[in-house]
Amino acid sequence: MNFKVIGLGEVLWDLLPSGPEMGGAPANVACHARALGAHAAVITRVGNDHFGQAICRRFKQMGIAGMVQVDESAPTGTVTVSLSDDGIPGFTIQERVAWDRLTTTPDALATIRTADAVCFGTLAQRSEPTRHAIQALVAAAPKEALRVFDVNLRQNFFSADIIEQSLRLANVLKLNESELSVLAGLFGLAGSARQQIEQLAGSHELQLVALTRGFRGSLLFQAGQWSDCPSAPIKIADTVGAGDGFTAAMIIGMLHRIGLDEINEFADEVARHICSCAGATPPLPRDIGERFLSTYI
Repeated sequence: MNFKVIGLGEVLWDLLPSGPEMGGAPANVACHARALGAHAAVITRVGNDHFGQAICRRFKQMGIAGMVQVDESAPTGTVTVSLSDDGIPGFTIQERVAWDRLTTTPDALATIRTADAVCFGTLAQRSEPTRHAIQALVAAAPKEALRVFDVNLRQNFFSADIIEQSLRLANVLKLNESELSVLAGLFGLAGSARQQIEQLAGSHELQLVALTRGFRGSLLFQAGQWSDCPSAPIKIADTVGAGDGFTAAMIIGMLHRIGLDEINEFADEVARHICSCAGATPPLPRDIGERFLSTYI
């Protein structure tokens, strides 16, 4: 079955030392979900400029349904990316860009109502218009759809209120270790990482919580069960987009109702491949999704 995965929020160009690469967490998730065999769409906004036109062309080439609004005055988003010696990125995110002005259109509502999964985060919610649009659209998704909140904390573009509102809308949460630490401070979560995850899952009725831990692998919690997947060593080009690939693979596994350990292993494999390549959306091995799904379905 070909499920429909929608990325909702920012799309942008990561200005890497090696050159520009398309990015933006929700768009990355949709791109990787498409590469893994899903139908995919992105609800976003770009400027009427060469970067925006390039994004529309890229979506068409990838077979992604682009619910792309075009802004006549604000530019397409860009992010200046610096890389540490071990490939860890630092971000300087341009403000007052097109995706800060996303609106709730009839086309966007019609698209979101066909979703099997929708992924959204905090960054695009930094502006009130886009925050209102994202929350209205997530609320319009089908009751049975996965509503995946990828926390994706960047610079100072988040608040406790935005995170809390997003958690109320979500039924799946994905975050990394530093983000869990921030949430623990904001919401008074106590104890170990596992205890903090259990508190988040219980207080917000989350189906699944995913914690990514870099080279130490990933931890999933679902219905009282844990999956701890250590990651294998790999030569890292950069880690940009690895978490988004993990999220996309996790969504595909959940939609196909694969076992928790198998989802974790699949998502880790996708993330490791992305780390071995430059940019957030490198081509995935053609057989990676088919091989995984044929094994477990």
